Amino acid sequence: MAATAQDETPVPILNSPAKPAQVNEDERPIPAFTVARIQFVRGFLVLWMWCFSLKGLYMLGRFFGTCEYMVDYKRRRRVHKKLIEIFKGKATPAWRRVVTRHYFMRIRCDKMFYTIMDRIPRDKLMNRIKFVGRERIDAALGQGNGLYIALCHFGSHHIAGLIMALLGYKLIGVRDPKESPVRRYIAQKYRETFPEVAAMKYFYSDTFPRELFRSFKDGYLVASLLDVAQRRGEQHKMHPVTIFGETREFLTGPLKIALRCKAPMLQGFVVSRPNFYYRLVVGETLWDPESVELVADEETVVSDCLQRYANGVEGHAREHPDHLMKI
Repeated sequence: MAATAQDETPVPILNSPAKPAQVNEDERPIPAFTVARIQFVRGFLVLWMWCFSLKGLYMLGRFFGTCEYMVDYKRRRRVHKKLIEIFKGKATPAWRRVVTRHYFMRIRCDKMFYTIMDRIPRDKLMNRIKFVGRERIDAALGQGNGLYIALCHFGSHHIAGLIMALLGYKLIGVRDPKESPVRRYIAQKYRETFPEVAAMKYFYSDTFPRELFRSFKDGYLVASLLDVAQRRGEQHKMHPVTIFGETREFLTGPLKIALRCKAPMLQGFVVSRPNFYYRLVVGETLWDPESVELVADEETVVSDCLQRYANGVEGHAREHPDHLMKI
């Protein structure tokens, strides 16, 4: 396996270096109507929170989530289909109905919370977060080569990223170059409110992040999602894993960069609890350079890390089936 980042030719996370760079989405103006609509929604949610507390806002989110569950039959059907795909014969109709309704309520509540997190007093915000395994993150960062955390499409990882930044971690995330205007507006509000968020670094998912190698050496915590739904191009570096009883392909680029920088790799999850309480959970240790006795070749290490990552994702999904991302 490669010794250092400087000794190696960088491996693109998702894209060929020959492709022209994307225009920064943050530089594109957000339509005035969209801004007005978001401001109205934010104002309404903050007013409701002031009048009825965060618990009252949570109950409102559950109400709207239930309404969406009743009327959005197309998405309801897609969630049922996904549950059958994941859990096979164990997903009985009655169980799917309960999980699907909880899914709609969780998504709506998480969206409400994310929309106004910058308007919640910091002490009240941080008291709603329980960090499980933080000492393992601090120990890994103490090795001096940065840290890679592999997230997944189960849970509200955007909330986790904001909380990690507020806890003082030097954080780097991977962004979709086609983020919605709503997401870009909210992100801008966070940067204006929280200096820690303004200091965060981002790489777009279809760029060639040479700076990522330096970021690991500078002690940054890098987080991204590996369980992509489908291949977006032949330039993607993928590897097959066994998950939910079938073979799928997950991304390998971030793992290879972390390996070449000798950065420890952990798995992370976000669990949404009632009344806007959240648990940030440090899961499986995918790779730790200080505990490796025999140095295998890079492909073997990546294959082993990805399969243990897939096992962790499957276990988390079975424990929290309503934590599917928006479908």
